[in-house]
Amino acid sequence: MADQKTKKNYTYAVGRRKTATARARLYNKPSVPGVEGEHQLMVNGVPAEQFFPSESQKSIYRKPFILTSTLQKMSASVVVAGSGKNAQLHAVVHAISRTLALIDRETNRPILKPAGLLTRDSRAKESRKVGTGGKARRSKQSPKR
Repeated sequence: MADQKTKKNYTYAVGRRKTATARARLYNKPSVPGVEGEHQLMVNGVPAEQFFPSESQKSIYRKPFILTSTLQKMSASVVVAGSGKNAQLHAVVHAISRTLALIDRETNRPILKPAGLLTRDSRAKESRKVGTGGKARRSKQSPKR
């Protein structure tokens, strides 16, 4: 017998920053399904308030929801890996913004695009060059005698 497939009840998108990659699922429910308690945003199975504890980080990851007025209407579950905490935070915001743009393109995209939330920040560490003494742009020390 064929396996019965359930209809997916989420919207999916990927966000990136430096080497961090965030895969976001956005639900049309005020809390993430299958998780105990009322959590609007889960990051790697942990509430976002614990994963990104500072107030400045909280204002950054809530920005796409606030701009699109979906703060109490939607919830997200994000899996993020790679790079550091700050790059992971911006990858999460990028992924959430892209899912919001996919859900309602006519309404959300004109709001998120001018805020710069749909643009992938392409800045990354420059690769090191051979013969430069270990760094990307450093020149080798010349002999003094």
